[in-house]
Amino acid sequence: MPAPSTAGSSPNANSAGSAGGGNTNGLVVCNEACGIRDVWASNLEDEFRTIIRVVQKYNYVAMDTEFPGVVARPIGEFRSTADYQYQLLRCNVDLLKIIQLGLTFLDEHGNTPPNYSTWQFNFKFSLTEDMYAQDSIDLLTNSGIQFKKHDEEGIDPYEFAQLLMTSGVVLSDNVKWLSFHSGYDFGYMLKLLTDQNLPMDESEFFELLRIYFPAIYDVKYLMKSCKNLKGGLQEVAEQLELERIGPQHQAGSDSLLTGAAFFKMREVSAPWIQTRIHDHLCLLRHLLGQRK
Repeated sequence: MPAPSTAGSSPNANSAGSAGGGNTNGLVVCNEACGIRDVWASNLEDEFRTIIRVVQKYNYVAMDTEFPGVVARPIGEFRSTADYQYQLLRCNVDLLKIIQLGLTFLDEHGNTPPNYSTWQFNFKFSLTEDMYAQDSIDLLTNSGIQFKKHDEEGIDPYEFAQLLMTSGVVLSDNVKWLSFHSGYDFGYMLKLLTDQNLPMDESEFFELLRIYFPAIYDVKYLMKSCKNLKGGLQEVAEQLELERIGPQHQAGSDSLLTGAAFFKMREVSAPWIQTRIHDHLCLLRHLLGQRK
């Protein structure tokens, strides 16, 4: 996901934390060869039929989005820094459109399904009609995002939301969501699912988050219990000796790396993550902070 700025695994079942298949030598890695399934308007319904089956066993869902940066800042008086951060998130999510969503499915042991572990949803987005921050678009273009194809073959957000709502992936206590400093990610997800702008007040945002995503584990937040871990997702992965699979700065690869990081942290730092996080409000407020 692009940091806010002004203006898969192998096709065979394995552990998400396994090394292999990355692009550390500067090679461009094909998504399909890495177990990352690209989804466009033409195959959206077919892929959701598969996801409905997959989530029944692989109910840990790592998520990442790509979006067109930050283009506006709120003005006025704010109750707190947290309120300002939420209003910053709200006004930009309301103005902008999601570009990509990556969902990686894992079981309770961190194993991924056979064939594809990750689905990368490519949404309709036009560089001539939609708003964006130029530096974010430059980053995504250099990372292999095909904006011409997004314009011509991208997924309609409303059609995606209808399928997601009936898939068993959201609105379920059984599904555990894994993310990395994901306030904006969940903001765009809620906008998709509700087909509305985000609530004016952050407390209403938190309530919607609890309804649609009852169990969230944010890796950036959980790093507080791992004293030696610091930095962004790529830096954390390197510290955990995880190899990226698929192209960097694309939602599918980033979601897969997020899932791998979560289970690697659980492996090396148990028992800190064995029980559910009780301070849910603290976690949610953390999600709104700026990424580094």
